[in-house]
Amino acid sequence: MARNLILSGGLFHDFDATSSALAQVLAEVGIESEITDDIAGALSEPSEVQLITVNALRWQMGLDRFADLRDEWRFELPAQARTTLLDHLDRGGGLLGMHTASICFDDWQGWPRVLGGSWSWPASHHPPLGWTGVRVLGGHPVVEGLRDFDLVDEVYSDLRVLPDVRPLASSNGQPLVWARSVRRGRVLYDALGHDTRSYDNEIHRTLLQRAALWLLKRPVTVRD
Repeated sequence: MARNLILSGGLFHDFDATSSALAQVLAEVGIESEITDDIAGALSEPSEVQLITVNALRWQMGLDRFADLRDEWRFELPAQARTTLLDHLDRGGGLLGMHTASICFDDWQGWPRVLGGSWSWPASHHPPLGWTGVRVLGGHPVVEGLRDFDLVDEVYSDLRVLPDVRPLASSNGQPLVWARSVRRGRVLYDALGHDTRSYDNEIHRTLLQRAALWLLKRPVTVRD
């Protein structure tokens, strides 16, 4: 059974619930997940897992409106943690970034180059949480044959996306899902996943299961 480390926790989201929901989705395709909110501690030594997932909101909190939260929640990714993530990719490991992963680790200039994009204050934003239509764009094993779907979520908008990124799914013209090779490993970012309702959608669940199998370099054989 493949092992997945879910780096979880942070503000404004029920990460306990969404990380648990994601773990259940991936368990259906034979992936065992460990969930931790000690990101620095979990990455303080070389990783022995095949997949690392970032489902967290931990960043420097530089804007004034976060000033009263900084003492408790401000986060900078230690140098060893950065090395662990890059070594994981060098060994051919997979990296899955969910939703707020694009906001994380903003003290590390290399993180957007790994993930493929990032939240950019103040340009990036999202409409209120609600129903949205997701258009599946095809052209990749993760989404091949999947149909468009509707779900309750936030649509992250005006992210700073690298020029070589080719979206696999979008909403209202905003890229939501993309996949790429980094070093010897694979990376997939899914901007969906604000709360557990996102994980209740069967097509989104299938997309995530396919994503995990692709990240692990296994055949993508999950039914659509």
